[in-house]
Amino acid sequence: MIAAIHFRASGRLRRIAALIRKETYQVFRDPSSIAVGIVMPMMLLVLFSYGLSFDVKSVPVAIVLEDSSADARGAASGFELSEYFAAVPVKTMAEAQRLLLGKTVDAIVRIPPDFARRVELGDAEIQILVHGTDANTARISLAYAQGAIGVWMAREAAQGRIIAGAPIGIESRMWFNDANESSYFLVPGLIVLVMTLIGALLTALVVAREWERGTFEALFVTPVRPGEILLGKTVPYFVLGLVGLALSVAGAKLLFQVPLRGSLTILTIVSMLYLVVALGIGLLISSLTKSQFIASQLTMVVTFLPAMMLSGFMFDIRSMPLVIQGITHIFPARYFVSLLQTLFLAGDVWAVILPNAAVLAGMGALLMSLAVRATRKKIG
Repeated sequence: MIAAIHFRASGRLRRIAALIRKETYQVFRDPSSIAVGIVMPMMLLVLFSYGLSFDVKSVPVAIVLEDSSADARGAASGFELSEYFAAVPVKTMAEAQRLLLGKTVDAIVRIPPDFARRVELGDAEIQILVHGTDANTARISLAYAQGAIGVWMAREAAQGRIIAGAPIGIESRMWFNDANESSYFLVPGLIVLVMTLIGALLTALVVAREWERGTFEALFVTPVRPGEILLGKTVPYFVLGLVGLALSVAGAKLLFQVPLRGSLTILTIVSMLYLVVALGIGLLISSLTKSQFIASQLTMVVTFLPAMMLSGFMFDIRSMPLVIQGITHIFPARYFVSLLQTLFLAGDVWAVILPNAAVLAGMGALLMSLAVRATRKKIG
C-alpha cells in the first residue's frame, strides 16, 4: 500500500515537473510573454512615476503689487523665489484678470495699496484668486500660496519683527513622507499594476490561447489531472511575477529613492499572496471564456482598471460614495495597495498587515479552487 502511494505521488510530481518545464520553455520561446511580464511593467513604472505626479510646480501666477513698501515687496518675493510658482508681475488687477481668463496664469496674488499700514495694525490681507476649472490644481495652488505667505511671515519674525495679529507660529510635519513627494505613494501602487499585469492578464492570455489551439484537449487524453495542469501553468508565471516584483522594488529604491521601512521578507510574502490571487483570476477567466479576446477584455475590467481606480492607488477610497466604497472590498488590489504603502512608508504595522494578508490568502484559496473546478477534463 505504501509503495503504491509512493508510486502515485512520484508519478504526479514527474507529471507536474514535465508541465512546468514545458511551460517554462514556452515562456522563453514567446517574446510577448517577456514583453508583458518584464518590459511592460518596467515601462509602466518609469512612465507613471516620472510622468504622473500630484506635485504641482511652476504654477504661473500674476502678482499685482499695488503697494511699493518693503513689506509688500517681501511678501511678493515669497512667490518669486518659490519653485512652486512662476511669478508674472502685472500692474493692474484688470490685466491680471485678463491673464486668468485666458489661462495664461492659474492664479492671481493681489497685494493692496495699504498693505504695509495694515501689517502694522495687525489686520493685513493678501487676496488670492485661483482658476477653478481644474479643482485639484486650484486646491493645491491655494495651499502653496498660503505656504509662501507663511514663509515670508516666518522670515520677518526671524529678523526680529513680530507681526501684529500673527504671534503664533505653526510648525507642520507630514508623517511617513517628509519630502512631500507624490512618488512615495505612487510607486508602491504601481507595483500592484505590475503584479496584476503578470499574474492576471498574462496568464489569462496564455491559457486562453491554449484553449483556442486545442492544447488542453491534447493534455486531457493523458493521465494528468486539472489541478496538475493548472499548477504546471502557474509556476513559471509565478516565478516571472517574482522577477517583476524584484525589478519594481529595485526601481523604487534606485530610481525614485522610495524608502522601504518594513521587512523585505514580509513584502515578498504578501506579494506572493497577491500574485496567487492574480493568477487565480487569470486562470478562472481563461477557463470560463476560452477566448483570448474575451479573456483580455474581461481581465482588464475585473483586475487592471479596479487596481488603478478603486484600490486607493490614485484616488482616496474614503472620498468615494458609500456604495463605491463597499464595492472596493471585492477587489484584491485594495488590500495589496494598503499593504504596500504601509510596508514602504510606515513599516511593519501588524494591525494593517495581518487582516489584509488574511483576506488575500482567503481570496487566493477560493479563486484557485474555482479555477480547478472550471478546468474540466472534457472537450467543449
